[in-house]
Amino acid sequence: MDSLKKGAPEKWRLVKAHGKAVGLPTDDDMGNSEVGHNALGAGRIFAQGAKLVDLALASGKIYEGEGFKYIKESFETGTLHLIGLLSDGGVHSRLDQLQLLLKGASEHGAKRIRVHVLTDGRDVLDGTSVGFVETLENDLSKLREKGVDAQIASGGGRMQVTMDRYENDWDVVKRGWDAQVLGEAPHKFKSAVEAVKKLREAPNANDQYLPPFVIVDDNGKAVGPIVDGMLQYDGELKLPSHYLVSPPEIDRTSGEYLVHNGIRTFACSETVKFGHVTFFWNGNRSGYFNQEMEEYVEIPSDSGITFNVQPKMKALEIAEKARDAILSRKFDQVRVNLPNSDMVGHTGDIEATIVACKAADDAVKMILDAIDQVGGIYVVTADHGNAEDMVKRNKKGEPLLDKNGNIQILTSHTLEPVPVAIGGPGLAPGVRFRKDVPEGGLANVAATVMNLHGLEAPADYEPTLIEAVDN
Repeated sequence: MDSLKKGAPEKWRLVKAHGKAVGLPTDDDMGNSEVGHNALGAGRIFAQGAKLVDLALASGKIYEGEGFKYIKESFETGTLHLIGLLSDGGVHSRLDQLQLLLKGASEHGAKRIRVHVLTDGRDVLDGTSVGFVETLENDLSKLREKGVDAQIASGGGRMQVTMDRYENDWDVVKRGWDAQVLGEAPHKFKSAVEAVKKLREAPNANDQYLPPFVIVDDNGKAVGPIVDGMLQYDGELKLPSHYLVSPPEIDRTSGEYLVHNGIRTFACSETVKFGHVTFFWNGNRSGYFNQEMEEYVEIPSDSGITFNVQPKMKALEIAEKARDAILSRKFDQVRVNLPNSDMVGHTGDIEATIVACKAADDAVKMILDAIDQVGGIYVVTADHGNAEDMVKRNKKGEPLLDKNGNIQILTSHTLEPVPVAIGGPGLAPGVRFRKDVPEGGLANVAATVMNLHGLEAPADYEPTLIEAVDN
């Protein structure tokens, strides 16, 4: 990115990739890959999950919808189970939303509530799980004082239990199934605070990888296994059929527009980001718009290891697929995602992250060389920040130290803007970034790309970042 900026500063700029620019509630909310790719692909800003949930909770509409009415049927005789990440990271979870939901559910008649917590340490600092569990335990004890049987039932780290995002790894899912549904786990405790504190004492323990645990009563019996009647969940198959808050309905994405205008498309990444250049890019929609016009290639990610062990990941393979697609001249647009700086950045391993960023750099170079060969145009950007800052800082920007005097490592995404660079031999001489879109964000990239294909973007898209000046 430095060389692209140095070579043509008028063809390099920053855009927002967090907060309101990607449909999140406030500008204190970090961007993430899902909302980033939604914005890049859709060309407009749609209210995203966290914002939709905030609105539904604030207005009380969450308790009037079909989803809540469906759950309410079980309040008299059954248990309300809540499973999810426990932190205020904002990327995938918000503690305050859980607190409001617990309060609202109890006020609307829930008599028995069980919470199955997944500790974070990825979107927030490692070690903060103890404080989050203490806060939740305090809230649940207040509900118990009001006559609601509310308890934490099970738990485990997000990369170890239930929250299998990448590899369809049955072992991860099974650990969650055993703990949450069967009430079985290798570690049993009387309280979740005790569980997290004790499990964190193990050598090299961290919040992301805590083993599964179950909370038991005085007789050693699990306090809250999930019995039959649990909602299913699958985004692609549109399961469950009931939602507390419906996902955003994103229509008329740039991918659909380009295909219908004769733009042949190739999309590729490795498993951990393949869905982002396809499913999320296309507005949370599976499959092709037109299989004769599109080709999607998924390269299997390394499995069974943390990404800092193999920080180069599949950058080279992705670059080779992109290069071959470009040189084949079969496609008008080739889009790829190189996940290295995000996935390795999350590990907090600075040395490995440097290797990861270099691997991504080498991959970009290979792709840009291919663009040069065919006389094409490139657009290089990112979906959010991560690896550019690996240190937790105070308000003045100074590194924060832990109680032992060591610098606190930042494993989360950041609030930083991301660069966009355009260029290539196919770019007309008079094309440059406009000066009148200073607040541009990721959603402005779609109209920009459409223009580079020689097409006009729909009127309701966020405005293009480029203009053509006469030479």
